Amino acid sequence: MQRKEIYYTHGNIQAESLKILESANLFDKSKRIPFSFEDCVLLVLDMQNYFLKEESNAFIPSAPAIIPGINSAINTFKSFGLPVIYTKHIDVRDSVMLRWWKNSISVDDIYSGIIFEGDVIVKNYYDAFDGTNLESVLKSKNIKRILICGVMGNLCCEHTARSAFLKGFEVFYSVDGTACYNREFHKATVLNLSFGYAVPVLIHKIIYNS
Repeated sequence: MQRKEIYYTHGNIQAESLKILESANLFDKSKRIPFSFEDCVLLVLDMQNYFLKEESNAFIPSAPAIIPGINSAINTFKSFGLPVIYTKHIDVRDSVMLRWWKNSISVDDIYSGIIFEGDVIVKNYYDAFDGTNLESVLKSKNIKRILICGVMGNLCCEHTARSAFLKGFEVFYSVDGTACYNREFHKATVLNLSFGYAVPVLIHKIIYNS
């Protein structure tokens, strides 16, 4: 397995994301728990230069391809008067996260390529609920379901999806709105989440059907 690869491009993302989605069909819950915009929030995780710029050691090669879909989702949610919440990851000095990854994400790391209008949750670990007020913000908005997009798919996005499910939210994981270092990580995340935590969906189908 390659550590990093380009498996999503602007030209192939619809076809490739459909293949990944179909690989988890065995655990499909979409008929029992269909996606709905009602009481839904779009949660955009960590779309920062640290993961989006080629010169960064944490650059995710397939991440640039998910930007147009995320921006379409942001515009759609805003047109429906629905909330969009962004997370920004900042590392804590001497934390286990920093010891694990060695390189830190600084407080001035900015968003890259996405429409930015909404609430910001600053987080220090994979889970966007851990040590933040995300849950209280969602409850104050009477949110019942969450559509997750952003990076890194198999770390922050997956962990946040699991946590959201355990807190009682219906969770939808955008296969074409998330990206990992390689296809195998992405497929494994979609398979694991579809088994017990989230319904995998395609942003372009959600937008088309809206």
